[in-house]
Amino acid sequence: MAERLVVIGGDAAGLSAASQARDRRGPDDLRIVAFEKGAHAAYSACGIPYLVGGEVTDVESLVARRPEVFRDELAIDLRLRSEVVEIDLGRRAVEVHDHRDGERRWEPFDQLVVATGAVPVRPDLPGATAEGVHGVQTLDDGIAILRTLRERRPETAVVVGAGYIGLEMAEALVRRGLKVSLVDAAEQPMGTLDPDMGALVADALRDLGVEVHLGERIEGFAESGGRVTAARTENLELPADVVVLGLGTRPNSGLAEAAGIPVGETSGIVTDRRMQTSVEGVWAAGDCVETFHLVSRRPVAIALGTHANKQGRVAGINIGGGYAAFPGVLGTAVSKICEYEVARTGLSSAEAAGAGFETVEETVESTTRAGYYPGARRMRTKMIAERGTGRLLGAQIIGGEGAAKRIDVLAVAVWHGMTVEEMTGLDLSYAPPYAPVWDPVLITARKTAERVGQAAGRDGRRS
Repeated sequence: MAERLVVIGGDAAGLSAASQARDRRGPDDLRIVAFEKGAHAAYSACGIPYLVGGEVTDVESLVARRPEVFRDELAIDLRLRSEVVEIDLGRRAVEVHDHRDGERRWEPFDQLVVATGAVPVRPDLPGATAEGVHGVQTLDDGIAILRTLRERRPETAVVVGAGYIGLEMAEALVRRGLKVSLVDAAEQPMGTLDPDMGALVADALRDLGVEVHLGERIEGFAESGGRVTAARTENLELPADVVVLGLGTRPNSGLAEAAGIPVGETSGIVTDRRMQTSVEGVWAAGDCVETFHLVSRRPVAIALGTHANKQGRVAGINIGGGYAAFPGVLGTAVSKICEYEVARTGLSSAEAAGAGFETVEETVESTTRAGYYPGARRMRTKMIAERGTGRLLGAQIIGGEGAAKRIDVLAVAVWHGMTVEEMTGLDLSYAPPYAPVWDPVLITARKTAERVGQAAGRDGRRS
């Protein structure tokens, strides 16, 4: 009799796990049912700001595979608008609320993958449930924002939160012709960057026409007739026909925790390297899990589609009878904010200090191409190295077109524990349309290595 695999969550991690398990075990050996509470599955959540901004015009283009493809070609029974509301480990079953007919029914499992993703941080503030206040987490959320823009024709918008999604949504709404205000309680946008790098992002937003209000905490929203009209801080009342909440996310682990599946200090589900929980036959992957940071050596919860796909793949391989392990993360991320490409990997200065490292830092201004070649853009590269050893702990890049993907070189260096001195000899490619003869990565590595040497000299004199 075939085993039954139930997958909770129909996006990157869940469907990667289902697909990998199917590659290794046929439908006569393993039946697979995936439940997704939303109306869409297997889509690119990262494309939502570009859908709202108009760069992407077709909602369906963000969907990688239709449910019928999973059903007909992969023999995966993907059920939309089907929300798992309880996991009963004792009876090895999940309770599913079918939003199409309102019925609830129990579905048995032999193996279970929890891929419930993350939930947006939504403040419990006056007016937060008013019409026109939107989160940005799912494709359904993006469609709801588009509907508001089309039907209400708003003129003013407030974006709460200056992380990646908040900044991308602020730019998208400006492109739609709205007057946009951005509010964040922090003193700089993008808290995963160092302040000197984040300041460049704030300046770019202001140049775009966004009113940037940093150090301001949202206290509530005014409404009229059930619709939002303004966002309020202690010092400001900002007109808002539409509000977008970009306050970040937290692991959506409540369902698992209620069932007795352990969660960690980050609120993410705890798994081993094979993505198995401490409960036999129960796996977890994606934004709902706690993972391991390879530099800080501490547990983290970082919501990125790259991690989710890899973790789902690992879980699926193991369910399918193979062997795979997920080693951990660096938190490598890239984004486009106005005319800037923004990227980071490893630890920021503050994160490195918090992890107990003494650091040496260097920032270098350069260009994306040879300075004389048309289209060369300014870029700033920053490296954070361990004092004494010179090991690269993290890096950040902000610049024009062609800057950001250099972060991948730096991510590989951090991954393998390279020192900045070792990096000075990297055999990187060169041609005027792509880089100066001394690539910004090499220049910054050399300058950082010099700083490490100077610090060692000072330390030697002190001893």
